[in-house]
Amino acid sequence: MAHALPSPGVEARAVSDALRAKIQQRCESQQGCLPFDSYMDLALYEPGLGYYSNGLTPFGEAGDFITAPESGALFARCLARAVGSVLQQLDQAWVLELGAGSGALARSLLPALEALDCLPARYCILERSASMRALQEAALAQIPHLAGRVEWLQQVPAQPFEGVILGNEVADALPVRLFCWRDGEVMLKGVSGGESLGWCTRPADGDTEALVRGWAADYGWSGVYTSEYCPPLRPWVRDLAQALGRGALLLIDYGYGRPEYYHPQRSMGTLSCHYRHQVHDDPLRFPGLQDITAFVDFTAVAEAATGAGLRMLGYSSQAQFLLACGIDRLLAALDPDDVRSYLPLSNEAKRLLLPGEMGERFKVMGYSRDLERDVVGFTPRDLRGRL
Repeated sequence: MAHALPSPGVEARAVSDALRAKIQQRCESQQGCLPFDSYMDLALYEPGLGYYSNGLTPFGEAGDFITAPESGALFARCLARAVGSVLQQLDQAWVLELGAGSGALARSLLPALEALDCLPARYCILERSASMRALQEAALAQIPHLAGRVEWLQQVPAQPFEGVILGNEVADALPVRLFCWRDGEVMLKGVSGGESLGWCTRPADGDTEALVRGWAADYGWSGVYTSEYCPPLRPWVRDLAQALGRGALLLIDYGYGRPEYYHPQRSMGTLSCHYRHQVHDDPLRFPGLQDITAFVDFTAVAEAATGAGLRMLGYSSQAQFLLACGIDRLLAALDPDDVRSYLPLSNEAKRLLLPGEMGERFKVMGYSRDLERDVVGFTPRDLRGRL
């Protein structure tokens, strides 16, 4: 619960207070009700103040949450088999990692690709936050013989390239629009200013109203239904697809197909916040100091990717994908009597595979363009029927 959250320190509170003042100014410019997606964008990305831009560490044990790459190198070693199966089909291929966070994935993926003898010609990280780039540079300093291959980009390449576009827990942080459906009326939820931040509502725009009415009819909502959708998701996927001349797009995140996302029983949506390893439901608390996230509508991803001319490789649970990448064989090759090496990897595998951890909640969606051979990790039996 939000009321049980620990208080931030003096420095962190000063950052949050400064961001709150900017949000209150934006509320005034929007007649007192700032659309939630605009608030979420400020809370996460406002230069120098937002969660991913203020230099306060959000990752790992010292932060607010742990991603799969930060659990250890096992995730990257499996992922390297999928990425490598693409790179081996291409000449002068790139890897473009989207929003590389702490740099943990790149730090482990590059040596794993080196071990498979399929290092990319270029490893690019798309990162607009200077503080995140500093974390990534520090992580990559641990592999000095490979760090020189890495370069940072501010935007998606304008010219199509060959390679792999990789996004791990990126789409869930795209700003979402909150809506409330009640007896056929559609309202948007926003943020009000004043002495403290609060909630407000305003009539939905025409596009949102049409979408929500369609979902209400398709999925049989009754009573009050509150949820969200992500306006920038489709253009984001489309831009990535257009940048991919030949190769694969791999997205890993927690999410659902649309019938599950907007199931009548999921009447409170999927929006959640992460603060010091606690999950709660108050995105107005401590702006700039907590992660705000929503599950990914993988049906929208599929529609955008297919519309941009990509071919689906598969849509599976993370557990199914990692097993297809040989995570069981990696564990079987270890000596269980070597407790110092086996136990950490065994614990990491449980976190990655178990249904109550990341195994079923996280999904992997893959798309390709002009590849002649299969990509490791995707099997004929997957979850695309849930889209």
